[in-house]
Amino acid sequence: MVVFCLKNFFDVENIHMVPMKYYLLLFVSVFQIFAGFALAKDYKFSGSISREVLENYLERSITLMDFANMPKFSTEGDYPRKELDIEFVRDVGAKFVGRAVYRWGGEDALNNPEFFSYAKNLIEKLHLVDEEIIVQGAVFEAVYPTVEKVAIPAWVFEEMSLAVEKRNFSYENMLYENGLYRNHWGRGGSVPDITRLETKLWFLYLVGSYVKIGVEAIHLGQVKLMGANDPEMEIWADFIKFLRKFADRHARRNKIIFDAHTPDGSMLYKGESLLDFNSFPLRIKEDRLDEPEKMKGILEVGHTDSIYKRSAGCKAPDGWSCASLPYLVEFDNFGISNHAGKADLNDHFIWGYDEITWLYLQPQEERERWLEYAHKWIKKTDKNGHLQMPATRILTLKKSQRGKITVRSVPPQEGISHTLNLQSCIKKIWEGGK
Repeated sequence: MVVFCLKNFFDVENIHMVPMKYYLLLFVSVFQIFAGFALAKDYKFSGSISREVLENYLERSITLMDFANMPKFSTEGDYPRKELDIEFVRDVGAKFVGRAVYRWGGEDALNNPEFFSYAKNLIEKLHLVDEEIIVQGAVFEAVYPTVEKVAIPAWVFEEMSLAVEKRNFSYENMLYENGLYRNHWGRGGSVPDITRLETKLWFLYLVGSYVKIGVEAIHLGQVKLMGANDPEMEIWADFIKFLRKFADRHARRNKIIFDAHTPDGSMLYKGESLLDFNSFPLRIKEDRLDEPEKMKGILEVGHTDSIYKRSAGCKAPDGWSCASLPYLVEFDNFGISNHAGKADLNDHFIWGYDEITWLYLQPQEERERWLEYAHKWIKKTDKNGHLQMPATRILTLKKSQRGKITVRSVPPQEGISHTLNLQSCIKKIWEGGK
């Protein structure tokens, strides 16, 4: 009928042969086709990324913590049936998969070739779902003595233009020489100093290894903790520039997208951002203090060190300028306080819990309502902000359980002990934002 209508539309003598309703249907169909093209979002980049494409990715961002870490090497507890996460990604249409592979302690797992082959296999499965998906790895502000069991590959020395040595990484040579932040994360868990060569070797090894298995984004954690001896960001600037050159040669699309936690809203060097985007916890504020049993929470500009309306203007790494750099906010996991169930408006906890645990403790209906509220509030309050949806994260219900419970957003089913059951909710929110 479409062909018949088109043929006769240009044939004046026969135009009367086609009922008007069919011309209306043709018009509507053509309009829908072109409208679809106009509304389709662009996710293509190579070597550099525009602000528009970057924000398209951030708007479809999830935290899929520990996804590509092999269960027997996981420092966060058991995490079965990862095929459900792949289906989750496909179903909701996620484009940016955050925190998929990393180390926080247990560095010796990297000696086992299965660690990287397992991660590579899962990342390839995500790219079979959608080849445009960005998978993120993380290089955190924590190093443990087990790093000394990891051999330094020859390519790490060669990339740094150093003589190749046959040795393992040195834990002591990564730490602050004055003892700053030693055992900051408990016994043995210390903050590495970015000004030390050994720290750069370690980070290059992690970033390079992740990039070689398909990772295209790196979260750098709390850069200010690691940069206490680099107040002007000169060392960080040189090192990140070096890593970007590495990506030019090795990354899937010749680009690594960097972010970090930036409590002051930036990681700038001479007015230029070292990061492609900023990231920070949601910083949820306790609400309705007269009803503590409900543990209500809201978002508010200026609450503690929240990033809303504070992401600094700059020149981005790929040359475009902005009055405010795009940023993500996430449901962070950082433990449980000594006042669980009680409000303290001056700390970072929400009713004494970290953000993801607080969300988990909400009734199902309230979880869904709050996620929709947060998504709308951020869009209305600061157009530069984007909510990273919780797909997989770590709960802390009791201090003795820290790092032991994985919570997921897939629907409840066999083998899944803790779920937020937010898959359909996330899909609904995103589809409403088309």
